[in-house]
Amino acid sequence: MGVLGAILMPQKVWSGVSGTAANELQYISKRPPVADRNFTSRAIEQCIAATKPKIKDPKLAYMFENCFPCTLDTTVNFQMKNGKPDTFVITGDIHAMWLRDSSAQVFPYLAFMNEDPQLKLLIEGVIRRQTEQILLDPYANAFNDGPTGSKWSTDTTTKMIPEVYERKWEIDSLCYPVRLAYYYWKTTGDASIFDAKWQQAAQLIIDTFRDQQRKTNLGNYFFYRVTDRQGDTVLNKGYGSPIKPVGLICSSFRPSDDATILNFLIPSNLFAAESLRQIAEIGAKVLNNNTLNKQAMAFANEVHGAVKKYGIVEHPVYGKVYAYEVDGMGNHLFMDDANVPSLLSLPYLCSFIKPNDLIYLNTRKLVWSDSNPYFFKGSKGEGIGGPHVSYDYVWPMSIIMKAMTSTNPQEIQECINVLVNTDGNTGFMHESFHKDNPDDFTRSWFAWANTLFGELVLREVGKNV
Repeated sequence: MGVLGAILMPQKVWSGVSGTAANELQYISKRPPVADRNFTSRAIEQCIAATKPKIKDPKLAYMFENCFPCTLDTTVNFQMKNGKPDTFVITGDIHAMWLRDSSAQVFPYLAFMNEDPQLKLLIEGVIRRQTEQILLDPYANAFNDGPTGSKWSTDTTTKMIPEVYERKWEIDSLCYPVRLAYYYWKTTGDASIFDAKWQQAAQLIIDTFRDQQRKTNLGNYFFYRVTDRQGDTVLNKGYGSPIKPVGLICSSFRPSDDATILNFLIPSNLFAAESLRQIAEIGAKVLNNNTLNKQAMAFANEVHGAVKKYGIVEHPVYGKVYAYEVDGMGNHLFMDDANVPSLLSLPYLCSFIKPNDLIYLNTRKLVWSDSNPYFFKGSKGEGIGGPHVSYDYVWPMSIIMKAMTSTNPQEIQECINVLVNTDGNTGFMHESFHKDNPDDFTRSWFAWANTLFGELVLREVGKNV
């Protein structure tokens, strides 16, 4: 039985009331009442109505209906400001806007923009808000909805302003907004988002990446936090482990918001190469800016070349693989973290890495095995976690990403079955669950994982209609 069977007739290995009538009673939508939803998209509602009947298993259909619209139902604040759309997006149970999360949360809705002008405006508003945030502080990962300050205002950093919720320098924080804007343009043909402010932000992204190559000095960023969580601060007076400047970009933190061990985070550097190429294409095809095009393309090639030279390492079991982190001096870290960008997610984010690429396939085998210290396998599920939550907690995001990057129908089916069976009887995805007990989970309201799960299900249903 292939993916068609997984979607339309999944194995019923979860617990619950048996019988069609009982299941229909059990699996009642957990979406907020219509009047309480933050935003309603006609196109998304039509998609849900059209997709649910194609999913014959009631629990999978119920989870899709809960998860796919979660971002719109619960996390967006959309308004028109000075004649332009403006959208603030919280992560769920944390009332702040991460550049990464907000981009990923709305990304699966891009395909519906041409059917729904209001949805298109909402996503344009995300892009415009992100542009303002990058111009405020290109090193920050999360922002407040105004100059309200945060509990992290006492962090020792090069700069902490009240508009910033947290100031952890993560390469991917600047990549995700480029990805969102690029595919918004590709989907709609609307280039109006690439105004003077966006161009200023794009140049600032390039300049920030250059600064964090640390070719001549330690750069303009350091971070120190008084905390009992070791991964929440950066050693060596906030600059991190020493590096040899080889063309790679330093990332003080991972996309999990945990500090890196070695400063050159390989999946994020590859994502940066993808983003720089997208900026280059926008420069050439939209802005007629040959300088920006050449600058961004040369930088992308430099970073990608450095990854090939320093980020690909021989593993004693799996052969040539991508290391997770390196320092340019020969030291490297064999592991993966569930948060995206991860090594597992590379074909999902980077157009130049294909699912059948030999080095990626070797890496995939490594990270989904006990050779990855953060791979956990239990009686209820297996997958990748990370130090953000600690041992034995699998992140559904890693299982979703395994399916999204797989070319094996049986493997995709197995991933979907595990995801359906490990929701802790809530009908939603979570940040993580214990490998032996899905009722033990973290973050009951985590919109990114919910929307990403919806994206996966919608993709697989679409393959079989």
